[in-house]
Amino acid sequence: MTLNATVASVTARIAERSHDLRQAYLDRCARLIEAGPGRAHLSCGNLAHAAAAMGPEKQIVAEGRAPNLGIVTAYNDMLSAHRPYERFPELIRAAARKSGATAQVAGGVPAMCDGITQGQPGMELSLFSRDVIAMAAAVALSHNVFDAAVFLGICDKIVPGLVMAAASFGHLPAVFLPSGPMPSGLPNDEKSRVRQQYAAGEVGRDALLAAELASYHAPGTCTFYGTANTNQMLMEFMGLHLPGASFVNPDTPLRDALTEAGVTRALQITARGNEFTPVSAILDERAFVNGIVGLHATGGSTNLLIHLIAMARAAGIVLDWEDFSDLSAITPLMARVYPNGLADVNHFHAAGGLGFIIGSLLDEGLLHPDTRTVAGEGLARYTREPKLDASGGLRWEEGPRESLDTRILRPVTDPFAATGGLQLLRGNLGAACIKVSAVAAERQVIEAPARIFTDQEAVRQAFRAGEFTSDTVVVVRFQGPKANGMPELHSLTPILASLQDRGLKVALVTDGRMSGASGKVPAAIHVSPEAADAGPIARLRDGDRIRLDAPAGRLDALVEASEWAAREPAEADLSAGQAGLGRELFAAFRASVSPAVTGASVAI
Repeated sequence: MTLNATVASVTARIAERSHDLRQAYLDRCARLIEAGPGRAHLSCGNLAHAAAAMGPEKQIVAEGRAPNLGIVTAYNDMLSAHRPYERFPELIRAAARKSGATAQVAGGVPAMCDGITQGQPGMELSLFSRDVIAMAAAVALSHNVFDAAVFLGICDKIVPGLVMAAASFGHLPAVFLPSGPMPSGLPNDEKSRVRQQYAAGEVGRDALLAAELASYHAPGTCTFYGTANTNQMLMEFMGLHLPGASFVNPDTPLRDALTEAGVTRALQITARGNEFTPVSAILDERAFVNGIVGLHATGGSTNLLIHLIAMARAAGIVLDWEDFSDLSAITPLMARVYPNGLADVNHFHAAGGLGFIIGSLLDEGLLHPDTRTVAGEGLARYTREPKLDASGGLRWEEGPRESLDTRILRPVTDPFAATGGLQLLRGNLGAACIKVSAVAAERQVIEAPARIFTDQEAVRQAFRAGEFTSDTVVVVRFQGPKANGMPELHSLTPILASLQDRGLKVALVTDGRMSGASGKVPAAIHVSPEAADAGPIARLRDGDRIRLDAPAGRLDALVEASEWAAREPAEADLSAGQAGLGRELFAAFRASVSPAVTGASVAI
């Protein structure tokens, strides 16, 4: 199939835009590759320190006779998605031994949960944790005694941070090893219904807690299609997982077999073998375009509009929101997974999952087929799904070429929508984005007076006081990366959904983020420039009419031009959010962070 013309042209302009930065990155990686394995350049004292705790394998590590894998882990036993990683280091070491190699835990990285910190002060560290993770992983690998790395991470900021680190060590091969989603619990629509009932005062906290515990009930990734599971999708589309590895449940024989196979593959693609595949050869502009197409086709998380830009920059590639917008216009929405539908990721996987979507998009020329991956040359490998044979051996079979449930998955020729789920917005309020895959068509254009807030607690108080009685565009500003670390405002979703269900036309406009689980309420998010940078959103006043027109890609304050130009931007006292729960330690991050449109990063 001929490559789609828009896919080709967007890829070409990314390559042209990135040429100098990418070439400098590749030159740096080439010098490190030419120098050979790092252990060859260490002194005897260096090597003795590296091997001191290795017991019987000490001599193998010190002499450099076989590959040594570095394990970078985001394990902790509080986060459900990362709890399964407790077993992984020993699984990895055992698999390495079978191949005559060694493996060491190079270091750990922090992993925080946005589900725990939603609406709490800790959320103001969430986005910054991505760059901390990248830096911590770099420290782990800086010992320079590894022939390849395996990365253990799942959730919102963890995978993007680990990819940034893997790209920075682009001379090394790397394989990402997922832990998989928890089994299905309380249906997501029922969970959402109880949340809205609680927000409206119709049920008590006991009913809300019971519903939440029944939803998040076991080790593994949360089963809705938020940022964590969008990350897993990307790792397959971009070739850093083994095919079909993303959505196999934890602590099952198939999951263990995939973990072992990932280790074997990492050893096969080191510079010591015949299939050397460093990260720098995988993460090129074609891989990132494939990832963006996957994001649109599956209705993935809005957070990736920030993360993918930062991940790409670590590999010397410059993405912008126009790239996302142009690819969205030609990518059909093929999946309905909560919050875009009723199914969860387990149902999605059973219906054909990523293998079906990748195969369908390849058939229509919407993906680059010739990318390099950890599995080998060509993305077609990712149409296959892993199975265990009667003896417990792992094999890959051709996956389904037709959807097994068209309520969840549809082919390119009969999609849920003709275009992807993410839309770029521009206008006199700046640039923003909106996820429309779960927003009803009749709600994708909203025009109403603005009600201005500077934090989400004030919105909750206004709601409890019954102040929202007519159509309203709720504006929550001073929530950008410079102001307070750009927290997610997902706790507003039940409130706004409740107002919408009462028949009001409502929308959210914010320079903050929404969760990857953004749902049925239209939300213009990531507004840039942000209010703390004197962006246009800071000029808004209560009562200004705002028009959000997702199909037209517009976000405007309907204020007479001369008055708009004459307004001074509002200021806000942000001191209350500058300290407490560790926020004081991140003052340097707030001072130096880049805008959302360029990845909201301090590391890149």
